[in-house]
Amino acid sequence: MTLAYRCQFEILPSNSTAASEMVATIAALDSAMFAAFNAHDAAVLGTWFTQDLEFYHDKSGRAGFDSTMAGFTRLFIQPETADMRREIVPGTLEVHPLGDFGLLEICQHRFCHTENVREECGTFKNIMVWRKEGAGYKVSRVISYGH
Repeated sequence: MTLAYRCQFEILPSNSTAASEMVATIAALDSAMFAAFNAHDAAVLGTWFTQDLEFYHDKSGRAGFDSTMAGFTRLFIQPETADMRREIVPGTLEVHPLGDFGLLEICQHRFCHTENVREECGTFKNIMVWRKEGAGYKVSRVISYGH
C-alpha cells in the first residue's frame, strides 16, 4: 500500500506586500459586513454569507444560513439590543491564506449595547473563513467562542 501526500504551503513574511494586501482586504470586507450588522440590516448582512454557511457558537452549537439569519433578525428587533454594535478589538486581526480556497480571519471582537442606562460590552474570539467567489469573498464558516 502506497500513501501519497501532497502538501502545499505558501509562507508569506509578515512584512510582504501580499500579506499586507490580505489583511487590508479582510479588514475592508469585515468592516463592510459589520456595517450592515451595526445598521441592523439583516437583508444586507445575509449577502455576506454563503448559502451553505456553518456558524459554530460555543453556547448554541452549529447553525446553518437560515438559522443564523433568523437569529440576527431576532437580535435586531429586541428592544434590549436595539443599539447593539460590533467592532474588532484593535491589534487582534490576523489573516492567513487558505490556498486557492480563500482567507482565514482570526480576531477578537467587542459587542456593546445599552442596558439599564449603562453601556454593556463583551469581548469574544472569532474565526471566519472567507471563501473566494468570483472577484470577491463570502463567509462560509464562522467559529465564535469565549462567551
